[in-house]
Amino acid sequence: MTKAVFTTKREPAYDDLPEVRYHFPKTYLRQAEAARGDWIIYYEPRRPGTDLSVAGGRQSYFATARVNSIVPDPNRPDHYYALVTDFLEFDRPVPFREADHYYESKLRRDDGETSKGAFGRSVRAIPDWEYDTILRSGFAAILSPPAATPAFELADEPESFERPIVERIVARPFRDAAFAVAVRSAYDQTCAVTGFRIINGGGRAEVQAAHIRPVEDSGPDSVRNGIALSSTAHWMFDRGLLSVDDDYSLLIAKGRVPDAVTRIINPDGKLRLPLHRPDLRPHPQFLRYHREHVFKG
Repeated sequence: MTKAVFTTKREPAYDDLPEVRYHFPKTYLRQAEAARGDWIIYYEPRRPGTDLSVAGGRQSYFATARVNSIVPDPNRPDHYYALVTDFLEFDRPVPFREADHYYESKLRRDDGETSKGAFGRSVRAIPDWEYDTILRSGFAAILSPPAATPAFELADEPESFERPIVERIVARPFRDAAFAVAVRSAYDQTCAVTGFRIINGGGRAEVQAAHIRPVEDSGPDSVRNGIALSSTAHWMFDRGLLSVDDDYSLLIAKGRVPDAVTRIINPDGKLRLPLHRPDLRPHPQFLRYHREHVFKG
């Protein structure tokens, strides 16, 4: 088994849904097979889609996941899917380079410039210590909130490993914390159903992070499978009294929600969405699951 980086765009040319699957041509089959059973890092390149004239991608590592299996694409010859589990977004995107440091040492040429040839490979193996360093940087706010030392200063290959960081991120408490940080940040600490932004006496936002497709039903810890909600809206959403249509219209279970509650819902009847990151809006696949399996409307 070998850890790897998988490159995926916000508007992929392939049939990617990073929370669930990664689609790739046969060119990368050997590298993807080597990562089966191990962990990968997702990377978003500079171009967000297939239009070569458009820039805007983050050029950052943004999530990790575990490769469960590799299966052929039944509809496209010489293409495959890497099916993943345990998807988890970083609390901050990690640039591929910070100052003179490259998180993937193979991307740096001997003259200190970026190796375009190495960068051009959409699936590339990385050693455990580089994977560990990227995770420490991506989850720095959760792993060590008061840390004053940039994570990339730890990137020289260590002589020995202590307990791998990946063992910590598998634990449910860590995943819940990372999911909450990412969702609340995406929604600017504001309830998407009521528009309320309540800050308590300690300066902390009261908004909660709700899974759209529940974790117990294989819902991923992805911002696109999350909504920031007040405690009341969260309770109603989890019990199927509220749901969301594909156009982000709010759905209310008839006869089950008191008028006093409906009056605090957004007047336009629409879900408030992440303003600056359209790519973090709820994914239709997860919204559909909630309507079909949770909603009581």
